[in-house]
Amino acid sequence: MKYKTEKEALANYDSTKYRTPDGYTADIAIFTIVSEKTEEKAPPSMTLKLLLIKRAETDQEGNPNIEGGKWALPGGFVDARKEETALMAAKRELKEETNVDGLHIMHFGVYDNFKRDPRGWMISNAFYAIVPEEDIKKRQANDDAAEVELFDVEEIPALNLAFDHQEIIQDALRFIKRDMITTTAAKSFLPKEFTLSELQRVLLTVGEDLRISNDSVFFTKAPKLPFIEKAIDVDGSPKKTKRNSFRPSQLYVFNNYEIMESIYH
Repeated sequence: MKYKTEKEALANYDSTKYRTPDGYTADIAIFTIVSEKTEEKAPPSMTLKLLLIKRAETDQEGNPNIEGGKWALPGGFVDARKEETALMAAKRELKEETNVDGLHIMHFGVYDNFKRDPRGWMISNAFYAIVPEEDIKKRQANDDAAEVELFDVEEIPALNLAFDHQEIIQDALRFIKRDMITTTAAKSFLPKEFTLSELQRVLLTVGEDLRISNDSVFFTKAPKLPFIEKAIDVDGSPKKTKRNSFRPSQLYVFNNYEIMESIYH
């Protein structure tokens, strides 16, 4: 035995025997759903969009920026000098680059391919959120972001994105879809009292699911979901609306049911 105590072992620990990353970063995928009324008597059109920045062509010192001019997820380096965590860096970078703050973001992946960044071995922690557009209405390009825009997720595959952000976005989309169909996340994109057609359209923004897109299946199953119930008028009768059709449609509300396994299926 070379060392007798843990203190002695730590004193002789040699970190140079191991390769450490050349940088530690955070990237953030912020999604929202944009609603647009296209027909008078029809539910509004719903589109899932992603917040991206365009990387500036030059850095703050006037040098060519790595992957400059490309669209990318907001993000940047963790500041180890301030003992910053990846989550802290994600929130700071989001504020610095897009002027968006106060969001509840969640971690979903680590990206550590040696060739993901031309500057060296950069390990990134990826975070995501799906929020009402109201929460990001103050977005504007700051810091090393030349532009900030919302893109329809259908446009993303055709974009020439920086680094491995195409892969990160596709992974984030899977988490967004999971959240939308296994939680009450749809609540943020619906009026307090909503129709089943409006709920269906929000859910379908994250991708096709036959159990949701098939009207006969969805409209049979949805009213039985434990976390929604019929809206009731002041006289105790079911509350209805004609805002999306010429015939009255039943209105529903989310209740306080605590979802354990959740399911629109």
